[in-house]
Amino acid sequence: MKIAVIGTGYVGLVSGTGFADFGHEVTCVDIDPARVAALQRGEIPIYEPGLPELVHRNAKAGRLRFTTQIAEAVPGASIAMIAVGTPSADDGSADLSAVLDAARQIGAALTGFTVVVTKSTVPVGTADRVREAVGATAKHPFAVASNPEFLKEGDAVNDFLKPARVIVGAEDPRAIALMRDAYAGIMRTGDRVQVMDIRSAELTKYAANAMLATRISFMNELAQLAEVVGADIESVRKGIGSDPRIGAKFLFAGAGFGGSCFPKDLRALLHTARSHDVALGVVDAVERANERQKRVLGERVLAHFGGRLDGRRVAVWGLAFKPETDDIRESPALVLVDQLRAAGARVAGYDPAAAANVRAALGTDAIDLASEPYACATGADALVLVTEWHELRHPDFARLKSSMRTPVLFDGRNVWSSTEARSAGFAYYGIGRP
Repeated sequence: MKIAVIGTGYVGLVSGTGFADFGHEVTCVDIDPARVAALQRGEIPIYEPGLPELVHRNAKAGRLRFTTQIAEAVPGASIAMIAVGTPSADDGSADLSAVLDAARQIGAALTGFTVVVTKSTVPVGTADRVREAVGATAKHPFAVASNPEFLKEGDAVNDFLKPARVIVGAEDPRAIALMRDAYAGIMRTGDRVQVMDIRSAELTKYAANAMLATRISFMNELAQLAEVVGADIESVRKGIGSDPRIGAKFLFAGAGFGGSCFPKDLRALLHTARSHDVALGVVDAVERANERQKRVLGERVLAHFGGRLDGRRVAVWGLAFKPETDDIRESPALVLVDQLRAAGARVAGYDPAAAANVRAALGTDAIDLASEPYACATGADALVLVTEWHELRHPDFARLKSSMRTPVLFDGRNVWSSTEARSAGFAYYGIGRP
């Protein structure tokens, strides 16, 4: 099967490469000539474990190509998949301009029946607008379908190749058959494709992210209560997580969530609800709780040092919004850096993947970026862990103690042993821990 994928971000590049690995002939399109040229040279523009090997293997086999032209990729394709960005507009809604522009160009390039699929995260009702946009330029029959992605950054390749489920929103029998054929590679051990109406598929994506975000914000709020009453949120987490009705995932208290999905999707879901006069009180509270939580670490550093950090050096370990990615969008670390600098601190930072993105976003004067974690902590008055990369989970406390100016640790992910830290002579602060 021939598939065209429009967009080579996290979703488009991983999805297109995954379909190629299933044996399909895939052409990925991006409007950025430099990005396409880099991909054609085998250079991967994002940090995603396992993706470089997958791209190289399928490009070498001739199943994966890259171009800047939709008109080159779509003719003869059975499926044209839209995987472009849908950033938040000023009012919180999803900006669909790139989606609809891609739809119009796809329509003009059709040479026969094609399923036009929205892979991008889009609000309920977007398929109707995509159908109208394709129809405005198409001279051949087509169908529209929704196929929302559920890829975790840092484990996206595995999520695509071995998904828990594949959501397909479609009513046209030909579209359903072609989508099942596209995902035949994951159905050797059972049918994981769930077919539903398009609007339900569109809402499923937002509902899933809202539920996961709710669990995180719920635990972060409980962590605040745990500190006040003298409880340990880690014990509480294990206690409720062992209940099979609840489960253990996404119950970790921390510095708040970030990334390209949860914050943006919550805002878009709230905007959709408001536009239909529906109040989503829980979702609104989740977003507000998360924005508060992002400031907790900075407030604790300030409180420890009496409200000002003039002359202080604060080291920050982990700058990406989560481990195994270089994505810094909505990262709690960026909020922390702003807080520390506003209070007069000089900030040093270390991240094994995101340093270049941080430098591009903040400039060279905002933060001293180190190439090694202990160098980052040398001479620091405090060390704050924001992103729990594996290499940062088990630090040498004795080495840190000898290199830091003031032995103070702020564990924003509750991954360090408070007993070991305090035994080594540190003042230790966790999230929701006594």
